[in-house]
Amino acid sequence: MNIAVFVSGRGSNLHAILNSAELEALCRISVVCSDKLDCHAFQIAHQYNIPFFSVSESKKNGFVTFQMLPSIFAEKQIELIVLAGFLKLIPKDFIGTFPFKIINIHPALLPSFGGKGMYGNRVHEAVFKSSAKVSGATVHFVNENYDEGLIIDQAAVSIADANSAEEIAQRVLILEHALLPSVIAKIAQRKIEIKNNRVYLI
Repeated sequence: MNIAVFVSGRGSNLHAILNSAELEALCRISVVCSDKLDCHAFQIAHQYNIPFFSVSESKKNGFVTFQMLPSIFAEKQIELIVLAGFLKLIPKDFIGTFPFKIINIHPALLPSFGGKGMYGNRVHEAVFKSSAKVSGATVHFVNENYDEGLIIDQAAVSIADANSAEEIAQRVLILEHALLPSVIAKIAQRKIEIKNNRVYLI
């Protein structure tokens, strides 16, 4: 299965996918996209000889538009799009072109601590201030609203003894690096079913 990975930052989840033994025989990252012209994830893509693109909703120098991506993805035979730390809202028309083919990983247990503006350390700060005793990571399908698509899978970790948002972030990141490749593997193996507005792993 050929996948495209969207990133905005350092690309640690991209790296986790590339280094997953479980995914080695199941899928290949064929495209990396970012909302920036320069991000560390592009360096990772270059190391692995993966084509990469900067993407924008409007025409800008050095960027391709979301309207151009479907033809690029068709050429690359992309079957799944993975948002791995991509901070921009995906345009509704683009989502409609790839129904239930776009997934996102969020660094909290949705539906709590999600929505516009809830990304990166902002999420972990909110979790820490809430006095929650558990946090985790969520992989969900993407719809037109931030963090509201159907939840595919989640992983939780105790943060009862956490002393800072940064400490929570470290624990959750470990979960992300295991959870995201696991979900991608399930999708590649056709081991996901959607019934009654719920996602089942089989």
